[in-house]
Amino acid sequence: MFRPMPTPYDPASHIRTIYLDQECQDSPLAKSICDRASVPVKLLPPRTHPPEQRQSPHGLTLGKQNLLLCNNRGSFFKPCPGTKEYCCCDYQVLNIGMGCPMDCVYCILQAYLNNDWMSFFVNTDDLLSELDLAFQRTTQFWRIGTGEFSDSLAIDHLTGLSPILINYMRDKNGMLELKTKSANIKNLLDLDHNGRIMVSWSLNATRIMAREEIRTASLDERLHAAKTCGEHGYKLGFHFDPIIYHEGWQEGYTATIKALFATVPAEKISWISLGALRFLPALKPFALTRFPASTFFHEEFIIGLDNKYRYFRSLRVEMYSFIVNLLRQYVADHTCLYFCMESDEIWQECGFKPGESSQLPDNLDLAFQQTPL
Repeated sequence: MFRPMPTPYDPASHIRTIYLDQECQDSPLAKSICDRASVPVKLLPPRTHPPEQRQSPHGLTLGKQNLLLCNNRGSFFKPCPGTKEYCCCDYQVLNIGMGCPMDCVYCILQAYLNNDWMSFFVNTDDLLSELDLAFQRTTQFWRIGTGEFSDSLAIDHLTGLSPILINYMRDKNGMLELKTKSANIKNLLDLDHNGRIMVSWSLNATRIMAREEIRTASLDERLHAAKTCGEHGYKLGFHFDPIIYHEGWQEGYTATIKALFATVPAEKISWISLGALRFLPALKPFALTRFPASTFFHEEFIIGLDNKYRYFRSLRVEMYSFIVNLLRQYVADHTCLYFCMESDEIWQECGFKPGESSQLPDNLDLAFQQTPL
């Protein structure tokens, strides 16, 4: 039976006010965002910020209704802030803003950021100039992502950033990953990306997605968006991160994986990452204040080498092994399965070859290059 693509929830509909730094009021990009948003726009004196909401326990929720358009005065392009204690993939982060309108209970940005509004950087010419310098300095194949401090696509229909980045990356020695929990792909569908772009989605058990990932697209919406992007020649990625222990976790992750491969062609997938729940100690009291009904913070944890709470090693290995073995029944030969921020010992306990973790950067490059358009 034909199933039409669902109309996804628009997370940007949560935005109630745009704050515009006066330094940016003549920016064509800022003007176009304000026109598309159709919400009140308030000018701010240069280098000031929207009113704080944190006097309320739910201040961050209220703050997510505010979008600040401003210039980034720091660096746009940096290595992923991985830790030397665990295997890292040499990912490069392109910072397009801070925060997103969605609200995941486990989101580290709740404790990491020192403000409670969203921001988007409108000085894209500076961003592209910084990328120019990075590509000129080396012949390295860059894997770049915009989803570290914000969702890559949640408000893309307002910002119009993806066409700018995709057009830029078309002839570069690298790839750009647009990582999202939305289904906001309209801007992507008629672009000449020259095979340099991956669109990826964070996935989880549906119980976790429904309870812990507020204002995000459903599993069905994400998978239909992924299928559509694949049909338009984009390479695809998926991230089971964070994997969260809960009653019926085996059945939950099994159902998600079966739905994934029933909807998305396996040959379009370059890589799938896995990462068990980990968080800074400062996150737990903050998140429990905002989301007292959530229960996963009450499990037993240890402090890892990166000073983050993690599940006990035996539980991580159990969950990883179960999910990896299931994925291997479906993935194409070129698809790279890997762990995010785990030790080589964990990799080997979960069935990977000795030293395979240290080859991760090369394996990811190869997986992307071998994925058909």
